[in-house]
Amino acid sequence: MKIFLAFCLFITHLTGSFAQKSGSKLKNASVLKTSNNIEKVGLSAKRMDRLDLALRRMVDDQKIPGLVAIMARHGEIVYHKAYGYSDYTTKTAMKTDDIFRIASMSKAITATAVMMLYEEGHFGLDDPISNWIPEFKSPKILHSFNTHDSSYTTRESKSEITIRQLLSHTSGVGYGAIDGDDRIQKIYAKAGIEDLYTTDPISVASNIKKLGSMPLHHQPGEKFTYGMGLDVLGYFIEIVSGQSFSQYLIEHLFTPLGMQDTYFYLPQNKANRLVKIHSPDSSHKWTTQLNEGYDPDFPITGSKTWYSGGAGLCSTALDYAIFLQMLLNKGTYNGIRFLSRTTVNLLTESNQIGDLWGGDKAEDHFSLAFSVLNKAGEYKGSGSEGRYGWGGYFNTNYWADPKEKIVVVLMKQTRGVSNDDSEAVFTRMVYQTIDD
Repeated sequence: MKIFLAFCLFITHLTGSFAQKSGSKLKNASVLKTSNNIEKVGLSAKRMDRLDLALRRMVDDQKIPGLVAIMARHGEIVYHKAYGYSDYTTKTAMKTDDIFRIASMSKAITATAVMMLYEEGHFGLDDPISNWIPEFKSPKILHSFNTHDSSYTTRESKSEITIRQLLSHTSGVGYGAIDGDDRIQKIYAKAGIEDLYTTDPISVASNIKKLGSMPLHHQPGEKFTYGMGLDVLGYFIEIVSGQSFSQYLIEHLFTPLGMQDTYFYLPQNKANRLVKIHSPDSSHKWTTQLNEGYDPDFPITGSKTWYSGGAGLCSTALDYAIFLQMLLNKGTYNGIRFLSRTTVNLLTESNQIGDLWGGDKAEDHFSLAFSVLNKAGEYKGSGSEGRYGWGGYFNTNYWADPKEKIVVVLMKQTRGVSNDDSEAVFTRMVYQTIDD
């Protein structure tokens, strides 16, 4: 009898697990769909016209060469339009399915993948990363620096770098060419650390192992310093999962979510949808002739072996909105649970850096992947308390508002623009459409 009961319990467990993975209905597991009546989701059609006019004006006034914007509420897409040009020099019209380099918007995806493996019981957030990547054992802190030859001295660290610190940018790991400290920039450059895009034949493993020997800005956990922590965790995902970082994301996130246009490297049949990076020239006209030390054709050329967890992905506005909707659904989408509600709260709500950004009195705090709005930020007019988001190096932006059930993505591809207030304007125009 005991054997029979055990067998029944096993079958029940197996059936439940299969049902969840095969698409059974789960609470808050809705998929994004186009709304046929935005007033049913509590928005004003007349005020939506204001939003549309504001975005068109940005392009007409040449503040930006082109954009794609998407907004969804209660799981329904209420706005999805493109304006301007994907290539200003050839006057190629922007389309809603054009593909953008999302740079640091990659970080939230990498963090989500880390937490999916966390839920499988492979590690704790306060485990030292050196347990998996020994090159990070006994890290050193930058002490002195010689400007003539980029040589330096270090002092001992008081503690190991943890996975939580890598997620929350408190590890002390720097950011190479875009680091705020030119000493770190020079040290990384001399060591050949890649921190953004490269066409060179390097691997995730080789780059991150090299990074492990670099000096830190400060003691782990001491400060918030934006750095390559999520790139380290991309390699960590490879070690824990036994798959390449790219393959893990495709198999466990992109394919089951239906993110059909998100890649580290674009397939040839989609390369023509990649938006050009624009910058104003000396006469304030848009040009695609850039020289910033990286190959602007990175997603379609080169060795295609470096997967940057912090900055390497390309995507569409719709694909990224799907990813955000899964988080807004508290970890479920299209009948599949990707994360538990409690883990999503860790990712998107919790304050992981304490008072390093000013604590609860500041306008926002930092979770395990996002800047999160506090009450002070809400009172400044930046949205609802609890709204979380971030952006990318090439002027891409996103946020999700759990209170208002809104997801927003604004895609552009520019560098060196000083008067672009498109994110702030778009945010204000989104909130003024609410009619309930």
